Order: sequence, then C-alpha cells, then structure tokens
Amino acid sequence: MDSFHYDSDLIGGSLQVRESRIIADLMLTQAGVDQWQQVIFTENQLQKRSPATAKRVAQALRKRLERVEAPFWRAIRDGDDELATQATFCAMLERNLLLVEWIETVVADAITSHAGHLSLYQWNEFLDDRGHRDSRIIAWTESSRKKMGQVVFRILSEIGLLHDTRSLHLQKLLVRPEIRQLLEQSSRHRLLVCMEHMSR
Repeated sequence: MDSFHYDSDLIGGSLQVRESRIIADLMLTQAGVDQWQQVIFTENQLQKRSPATAKRVAQALRKRLERVEAPFWRAIRDGDDELATQATFCAMLERNLLLVEWIETVVADAITSHAGHLSLYQWNEFLDDRGHRDSRIIAWTESSRKKMGQVVFRILSEIGLLHDTRSLHLQKLLVRPEIRQLLEQSSRHRLLVCMEHMSR
C-alpha cells in the first residue's frame, strides 16, 4: 500500500478570483482548444507577463475548478465579488486537503479560544505536525514552506477571515447562504463545517 501524501497546489498562488472568473466562463461554455488559446494567449485576458506564466496559471486554476461542479463555476463567473470569492475558496479547499486541515485545527482553535489572531510560526508548527502523516513535507525547503504560508494567509485575508496579512487579526467570516446551499447540495459536509468554523 502506498503511504499517504498530500496533494496540494498552494505553492501555485492564492485565490485569483478575477482570473478564476475567466476560467469558469471557459468551462461553462465548454470552450474548445482554439477558444482557450484565444482567451489565454492571444487576448491575454489573465493579464500575465509571459505566455508561459499565463499557461501555468490557467492550468492551475482549471485543475482547481475541475474539483467542483458547474453551479460553483456559475457562482464564480456571475456572482458578486464576495460570492465569487467564497465559491473560489470552496474549489481551493476541495483541491487542498492541507488547507482544510489547517482550518480544522489551527484556525478553528484560534477562533474557539478567542485568540484574536494567528501567528506566522503556527504554519511551520502545523507543517511539522503534518510531516508525521506525509514524510515528504519534512524534505520541503524553507523557502517553499514560507511561500505556502504566505499564500495561506493571503487566502484567509482574501475571503475576509483575516483583517490583513500583516496583523493576522481574525474577524468573523459571514458565509453566504448560496455557498452553504452549494456545499449541502453537493454533500460537501466537511467543507461546510470548515466554513462554519470561520463564521463563529
């Protein structure tokens, strides 16, 4: 039996909601290869500096959005900023078990204990703990761990759980009823509990 490994793309960047709206539209319209090429490369709608960066971002976001269904894509494409952000966050959680477990443990504990804020060192402590489940984490470079931590804190700031990435001050997240409904209808009970942790 293979040992357990986390499948994570946190190193690839935060939510990127504006870009995710573009990818969601391509997926909803069942765009062909030519249309993807037109939007990503010819028109450079992702507004990236090089074709290689545009390709990498498009692939990463597509892989995230492929983890959820069309109703989530519609919320991302057509929703207001708050709804689109929370729907994108759901896709991010579905893609990253590591992020789910971070929220279930460290973030939930900080909220329950009324700590008021998170600390940078907690990410390293969390990874050390997860290293007991996935030995590959132990081999991650310090720069990779730091970059992933920066992405995680930026994500929590983007969804409104953190006031900003400097103070790491926690604030209550108001989960949209549309998001609760999407998670319930798709039987994503674990992710719904995750969202509820942050709305206490």
